[in-house]
Parts: sequence; structure tokens; C-alpha cells
Amino acid sequence: VVSVAAIPKMLRAASSNVVRRAALGASRGAPACHGSHVLSFHSSSRREEEASETAPAAPASKGGLFGTGLSEWFALPIGITAAVPIIKFDWYVVNEETQLAAVFIAFCVALYSQGGDAIYKSLDESAQTILKEHHEAEDKVIAALEQKLEFLQANKGQVEHFEAINALREDAYKNLNAAGAVKPQHDFKVQVEKMLNMIAAEEASNTEKAKTTLMEAATADVTSQFSSTKALKKAALDSAIDSIKGGAGGSDPVKDAFVKFFKTKAADAKKSSDDSEEKAAKAALIAKLNGVAKNEGFFFEFDAAGAPKMKV
Repeated sequence: VVSVAAIPKMLRAASSNVVRRAALGASRGAPACHGSHVLSFHSSSRREEEASETAPAAPASKGGLFGTGLSEWFALPIGITAAVPIIKFDWYVVNEETQLAAVFIAFCVALYSQGGDAIYKSLDESAQTILKEHHEAEDKVIAALEQKLEFLQANKGQVEHFEAINALREDAYKNLNAAGAVKPQHDFKVQVEKMLNMIAAEEASNTEKAKTTLMEAATADVTSQFSSTKALKKAALDSAIDSIKGGAGGSDPVKDAFVKFFKTKAADAKKSSDDSEEKAAKAALIAKLNGVAKNEGFFFEFDAAGAPKMKV
């Protein structure tokens, strides 16, 4: 015989066991593929799984109702039998809270049974997307590291390359120093040759000008003589006629007049001590040479006497 005071304790224990067994049954009824997928997605080391693998196995349970090995269907008559006195004696009052709990449990069961797969697929798709992006990022990092490794391996001979470059630079500096020692001499030679060519050209130009001036003066003087003297005209005409006839003829009066003019000019030049014209021409030539030397940066220049002097 069970006392009335012990009934609540028995019902409380029975209800807790029923709830626990129902939770265990629900966990057994969950799809195995869901759990495997969730467990397989992780980015850190599986320490908990390794620990569980190494942990000692729990003693096997008999299963069934309350671990007795009986069928779980026995919980249904036991629950009905227990519910009658509980409700009869108002140990548990069925009110709006009970209805709300029942509706919530029904909602959870319906959501789990009808939309569980959809929710799982959505979460699994997000997990796969995150995992794919993570792998792509890792692949990019690996590719960048491999490229950097190739670059570093390709630059192993960089020291030898710089040593070869330094050797070439030293040889180039030696050649430049050798050329630098010869180049001023070469430049000086070129400058002297240019000055000599300028002096020769200037002298040739002055000579041609003097010849032209002298010939113009001689022509004017001879023309004036033959124009003003009838005897010279007659002598020039007779000489021309005789030359046309092919005769031996005498001296040419025109030629003699030119020769006489040149001899007179030469004698006058020897007697004359006026060299102002020559000095002016010399000063103009020196000024021209110094202008070229200054503009082109020559190593020397000419003084007033025409003697060269070094500037460096």
C-alpha cells in the first residue's frame, strides 16, 4: 500500500524519467547525416573529439523504460494512471500555462519535423560557403608565398651580379681616368688647329682683298693715263693692230703701264713707315680669335701683341 504523501514523489520521479527518456529518444531519432556534417565542419583542432576518443567508455545501459529493459510503451499506461489522481487531487492544475506549453511543444515538434531539413540545409550551405571562402583565401596566401619563394630563389645570385657590376664599374672608371688624362691634350690640339685655320683663312681673305684693291687702283690709274695722253692711246692702238697682224711687235704699253704702277706701289710701300692699317687688321683678327676662344671655352687666348697665353 502506497501512502498519499509518497504519491507526489513517485509522480515527480516518474515524470522526470519520462521527460529524460523522451529527450533520449528524440536524440536517437535525429538524422545521422546532420550530426556528421556539423561535426565535420571546424577550423580548429578537434581536441574535444580526441579527448572523447581517449576517454574510458561508459557502462552500457540496458535501455527500455527507466533502464529496466522493458518497452518504452509501458510509459503510456503509467502516465495515464498517474495523471488521473494528479489532476483529481489538484496536484497539477491544467490552466493557460499548460496550454501555452503544449502549443509551444507542438510548434517545436512541427518545426523540427517539417522545417528541420530546410534549416539544416541553410546553415550547412552557409557553413560550406564560409569554408570555401576560407580555402580560397588560404590558396591565395599560399600562391603569394610560393611566388615570393620563387622570387627569393631567383635572387640567390644577386650578390654575384652586384660583384660583376662593381667590377665593370671599376674598369669603366679606370678607362675614364685614362681618357681624362688624354682628353685635355686632344682638346688643346683641336683648339690650336682651329685657331690656325682661322688665321690662315683670315690672311687669305685679307690677301684677296688687298689684291682686289690693288688691281682696282691699277686699273683706274692706267685707264686715267691712257684717257688723258694721246701718245699712250696711239701706242696702245699700234700695239693692238700689230698683234692682230701677227707681227713680232714691241712692248705692250698697257702691260708696261701696269708693271710700272705695281713697281711704284712696291717702292712706296718700302719707303712708307705707316703700319696703322696692318695694326688695325691685326687687332681685328686678335679680337675675332679671342671672341671664338671665349665662346667655346678654349684653354688659351691672345694678348694685344698676338701672343697666346694659357687661362688654366
